[in-house]
Amino acid sequence: MNQIKKDVIDNDVEFQSLIQELINNKTVQQMKNFRQHYNTTCFDHCYVAAYYCYLICKKFHFDYKSATRAAMLHDLFLYDWRTKINRDGFHAFTHGKLACKNACELFDLNEKEKDIIIKHMWPVTLKFPSSIEGFILTFVDKFCAISESFEAFKGFLLNKKVSRYAYLFLSLIIIRI
Repeated sequence: MNQIKKDVIDNDVEFQSLIQELINNKTVQQMKNFRQHYNTTCFDHCYVAAYYCYLICKKFHFDYKSATRAAMLHDLFLYDWRTKINRDGFHAFTHGKLACKNACELFDLNEKEKDIIIKHMWPVTLKFPSSIEGFILTFVDKFCAISESFEAFKGFLLNKKVSRYAYLFLSLIIIRI
């Protein structure tokens, strides 16, 4: 997560008050030990997704509190999803239910929060989210995953000398068109 984004999120008082209980929890802090997409930790991924859900839902007068809390906990699964160790089924299909189970053991979640967490992988989960907030997290989650992947790919390209020149050349071609 870049520093500018982190500073903006960290300084949003209302957002921080909504997730303070969650992010101070030792188990939630363990999400920092697992990579989600390339260089992004599971914690940072959920933190940014929670902030986007907060902004969108608040702007449109939806239940931003439930959306924010659910987004912060939506990937509370605490394992490296790239390896298959004692798991039933594929990660994409199962981690929503596991994250909800883990979150319910730590926090008192309302029904909307549970539904948002369980169904955040729609359309993979097949069942539609029951709320607009659930759909918002579904799309925010995909947006964050793509952004994190793009940032890693861009960093990889720009770290290679040949790629830097190719990137510059491509940029010049695009500007010329």
